[in-house]
Amino acid sequence: MLRYTEPDQAHTWKRMTLYRATEASDTLNMVAMLIAAYCQRTGMSQDTLTSYLQIGLQHSRAAGPTNEDRAHLAGLLGEPAPEGTARSVDFLLGQLGAEAALRPEDAPERLFTEARLHGLKARLGGGSLDSYLPPQMAAMARKVADALEVPQPAPA
Repeated sequence: MLRYTEPDQAHTWKRMTLYRATEASDTLNMVAMLIAAYCQRTGMSQDTLTSYLQIGLQHSRAAGPTNEDRAHLAGLLGEPAPEGTARSVDFLLGQLGAEAALRPEDAPERLFTEARLHGLKARLGGGSLDSYLPPQMAAMARKVADALEVPQPAPA
């Protein structure tokens, strides 16, 4: 999805990002159902399976964005909460997410994972390590890209 934020693709970012996100969602759903089928086959009770699948958390894309989604977005963007949602969990989670994104150093595992992905993408020729990355992440991504430039011998 990061590819669609690059200048030559920016005109299609909305369409392509939604396509890719929904495809990813469908793929993950398929994986969950395959694991669920295996669990049933090996004797897991339906009650346990239903609990593990978190059926109550499932949301359909068919209806489009909900008031909760709009509240979450407002929180992420630092905008005022839509009417009646100022104290909603979704709005507050959006605010917390926005605050956490400003402090990647608070989640070093996330910072390192994102840096590795950016470095790999850059090495494969599909990305840039320029201005849109936080400086610490860009530095780590460059190290990853550099390490991928020359094959490294396997440790003995």
